[in-house]
Amino acid sequence: MTPWVTRLIVANLAMFLVSAINPIVFRLFLLVPLLIPIRPWTLITYMFLHAGPMHLLFNMLALYFFGPRLELRLGSRQFLWLYFLSGLMGAILSVITPTAAIVGASGAVFGVLLGYARYWPRDVIYIWGILPIEARWLVVIMTGLSLYGGVAGGRGGIAHFAHLGGFLGAFLYLKWRERTSPAARFRALATATPARSTGKSHGDVERWRAIRKENIHPVNREEVDRLLQKIEAAGVATLTADEKAFLDRFSQ
Repeated sequence: MTPWVTRLIVANLAMFLVSAINPIVFRLFLLVPLLIPIRPWTLITYMFLHAGPMHLLFNMLALYFFGPRLELRLGSRQFLWLYFLSGLMGAILSVITPTAAIVGASGAVFGVLLGYARYWPRDVIYIWGILPIEARWLVVIMTGLSLYGGVAGGRGGIAHFAHLGGFLGAFLYLKWRERTSPAARFRALATATPARSTGKSHGDVERWRAIRKENIHPVNREEVDRLLQKIEAAGVATLTADEKAFLDRFSQ
């Protein structure tokens, strides 16, 4: 478990207990899109409320399984941005059903799932521990189901547009991050000054080899080792821009 995944799970569990003991808290913090102008705090607080134990369980299990690896990949600060922007976009998209009462971390968790599928698209996920499906296809299927449920007016108290908003928020955030990341600057520099790329690459490799691996998480340590071995075997030119940015993050 990573620091912020742990804190988010604890916060959701605590709010579930508090709102169960005191229903006034539930009514005060739930999201009704029509009332956002007079209750703006509900854009955030609705993410920490759940309609029942199973609703809470499924969301927290998804956060537990997908969140830690994504937090390690992005860094805690970037992970939190993705989580809350996904939940916020879920709230904004819910204005399509303006009078519905909406609760749950589903929008934020759907954003985490999309982020996971972005970096590990071919990872196999077992639905109910039985049905295998790659992460990328799970996102596609869930997007289709949410679109159908939202347009067809699906019943069952499911906030389909909040789910779609979670996917959209994560997608836009990751796209923005890619455009402003060290990898994007690296690509721009390499395109603008190709003649200097060889010397720069040599300097980068030396800096990456000097990474203090004992100070980073074992998962990231394995990835650093893998990328350094890739450089030794095939050269620095075989690294993708994202892989170079990953190494840059730990060599600073």
